[in-house]
Amino acid sequence: MRVLAVNAGSSSLKLSLLDDGEAVAADVLERWDGAAEPIRRFLDEHGADAIGHRVVHGGPRVVDATVVDDAVLNYLASLTDLAPLHQPRALAGLRAARAAAPGTPSVACVDTAFHARLPVGASTYALPREWNRAWSLRRYGFHGLSHSYAVVRGAEVAGLPPGWGRVLSCHLGAGASMAAVLEGRCVDTTMGFTPEEGLVMNTRSGSVDPGLLGWLLTAKAVAPPELFETLTKRSGLLGLSGVSGDLRDVLAARDNGDADAAVAFDVYRHSLVRHAGAMAAVLGGVDLLVFTGGIGEHQPPVRAAVGEALEFAGVTVDPTRNAQASGDADISIPGATVRTVVVEAREDREIARQTTAALTRGR
Repeated sequence: MRVLAVNAGSSSLKLSLLDDGEAVAADVLERWDGAAEPIRRFLDEHGADAIGHRVVHGGPRVVDATVVDDAVLNYLASLTDLAPLHQPRALAGLRAARAAAPGTPSVACVDTAFHARLPVGASTYALPREWNRAWSLRRYGFHGLSHSYAVVRGAEVAGLPPGWGRVLSCHLGAGASMAAVLEGRCVDTTMGFTPEEGLVMNTRSGSVDPGLLGWLLTAKAVAPPELFETLTKRSGLLGLSGVSGDLRDVLAARDNGDADAAVAFDVYRHSLVRHAGAMAAVLGGVDLLVFTGGIGEHQPPVRAAVGEALEFAGVTVDPTRNAQASGDADISIPGATVRTVVVEAREDREIARQTTAALTRGR
C-alpha cells in the first residue's frame, strides 16, 4: 500500500510517501499556512492509496489509528486545549488532505495510543476520583509514534527479538519523553495529561511543583495565560540559559564560559538522569536502552550522561562507538548484557504501518 505520511509541525509540513513501508518520495515545507494545495500537488505527482496523519492527542476515545470522518475530526478538535501547540496543526493537515483528496481515506495516528493501556497505577493521578471520572483526567503520554518505532527498530539493531524484555526508550528532541516498555507494552512514561510534564525540554519546563505554580498565580498574580505561555515557550533550556532553547547553542555557550548555560545543561542532565532511573525502577531493570530524536541521535554527551547514570542497571556505553555513531547504531561495549542503541527517528514509517493496519481492520 502506498501511504502518504503527513506530519504538520508548529510551522512546517513534512510529506513522505511510503510504498510497503519504504520511503519513495518526500517534501518539506518550512513555512506552511494550512492550505491544501501543497498536498494536492504532491498527490497529483506521486499518488497514494491512503493518507496517514500524526495527531498528538487522541483523548480517551481514540486509542488506535482511526479512519477520519466528520465525527472523528470534530472529536479531535475538541481536544485542542489539551495540546494547544500541536493539535491545531494536525487538524489543519487533516482538513487540507481531505480537501485535496476527498476520495482518499485519511487516518489519524495518535501519539497517545502507544500509552493508552498503561497500568492503572501509572495512568491515574491522585486527584479526587470524581474529577478523574468526569473530566477523563489521566496520564496520556506522548511521542507514541516515535517510541513505537524506536522500540521495534532498536531491538532489530541490537539483534534482539521484537516485543521481548525491558526497554527504556528515550525520545529526546525539542520535546522530550521517556517510555518504559515491558514485553512490547508501555507501562510508564514521563509525559502526562499534556505534553508539558516530565523532562526539561528546549522551551518547556517539564514537571514543576504544583504548589509553586499556585503561589505564582496567587501571591505574585501571574495571569494564567502568561503562566502557561512561560511554561511552554520561555522555560526549559531557553529560560535557564537566556541563550537559546537549542542544546547545541547551550553547550557552545557553556564551553565559552557562560555560567547560566552551564547551569542549564546541569539541570537538563539531572532531569534526564532522574527520570531514567525512575523508568528503570518501574521495569525492574533494563535489557535495551534506545535513544532517538534530534538530541538523542546527535548528542553523544547526553547519551553518555544517561548511560553513566544507569550503570547500576548494567548499561555500559562504549565511548568510541558513542562518539562515532551515525544513523542506526549499537553503542554498547562489546559483549554488554544490556544493549544501548541509537535509532533514527522515522515517525513516517510508523504512520504508514498504522495507517495500513487501520484500513486492513476496516475491511
